[in-house]
Amino acid sequence: MSQYPLAREEAGLVRAEVALVRQEVARRADALWAVASALHADPETAFAEHRAAALLTDELERAGFEVRREVAGLPTAFTARAGRGRPVVAFPLEYDALPGLGHACGHNLIAAAGLGAALVADAVLDASEGTVLAVGTPAEEGGGGKALEVAAGVFDGVDAALMFHPGVYDWVRAPLTAQEQYRVGFRGRAAHPTGSPTEGIDALAALIELFNVVSALGRRLPEGSHVQGIITHGGTATNIVPEYAEGRFGLRALTTAALDDLAAQLRTAAEGVALATGTTVAMDRASVRYEHFRDSEVLSGRFAGHLDRAGITLTPPAPGVYLGSSDIGNVSGRVPAIHPFVAIMGAEGSDHTPQFAEAAASERGRRVLLAVVEALACTAVDVLRDADLRRRAWDDLRRTEG
Repeated sequence: MSQYPLAREEAGLVRAEVALVRQEVARRADALWAVASALHADPETAFAEHRAAALLTDELERAGFEVRREVAGLPTAFTARAGRGRPVVAFPLEYDALPGLGHACGHNLIAAAGLGAALVADAVLDASEGTVLAVGTPAEEGGGGKALEVAAGVFDGVDAALMFHPGVYDWVRAPLTAQEQYRVGFRGRAAHPTGSPTEGIDALAALIELFNVVSALGRRLPEGSHVQGIITHGGTATNIVPEYAEGRFGLRALTTAALDDLAAQLRTAAEGVALATGTTVAMDRASVRYEHFRDSEVLSGRFAGHLDRAGITLTPPAPGVYLGSSDIGNVSGRVPAIHPFVAIMGAEGSDHTPQFAEAAASERGRRVLLAVVEALACTAVDVLRDADLRRRAWDDLRRTEG
């Protein structure tokens, strides 16, 4: 039995709509799978998803949505709006692929699911009941399209953001950590290592010492915190003491606040190494910051209850397991949001592999897509029609702030 059954009064709220939603999903099933398949066959990487964005906006425009392209100053971002006024439910659509692997994260299914849920929700709702908003969010794989859209105000005035992610587990929420990257550069003084060794100040030695300090630091970091670094510049020739050396460090932490603490520790370590070695150091953020994901428990439970009708039972994530980071975290800190995982292959597999890319175009992938479209659309109808549900969702968000 599902851990997230719909309460009797909740089931009564949506019962009259379920058959209509299911009918609308069935009517669009082949078209939605054609979109997912077309995206899968033509993968485009971060901020270059021009054909994907055109395909999705054309579908939404044909359905009567008001489309705005190049939102937030991003060439492949868009919004598509139907209905009017508050409340507003947003469906984030991801459609970037991985270099060399294609849709090995299943973003073709995320885009088709958001598209389908937006079309179905619009079809079963009256325009006076609120707004359905599809948001094209490029470059989740490192570029942070959602984070940039949040900063530009794209999600302002939204009452819920609903999406799913294909995976190898059926989990009601995503255990996603905060992450960012920093560039750390040490500057010393060049010299000949044998002709004038005392004149040199070895910037590479300083950078290597920072790696040693970070290694020691790692042994006492809290659960979920991690620093991984690489050397991106170590000098120009073996007969020149390196006057400049640079590394790139990826930081992860369970919460955004813990990530800030970790960045401060890295900065303190870098400054201490510079003082000890006679170098100077500069540390700059080298990526968009992904905040940790804050789950809207009430909305995730509602989605899980709807998905259970399709025979897919979601459970809480396994304790102590973290599945990376995503820019949906930046949305979830400002808007009640869901990001469940629904399996398209077995737990012996992994995303970011060729096998997962194959699963994203499989018959199981199609079944999951259509089940998720129904559950997302039903959850959206619930949100738009139930003021108490929206209030509880905002209460969830306030409890998870920080």
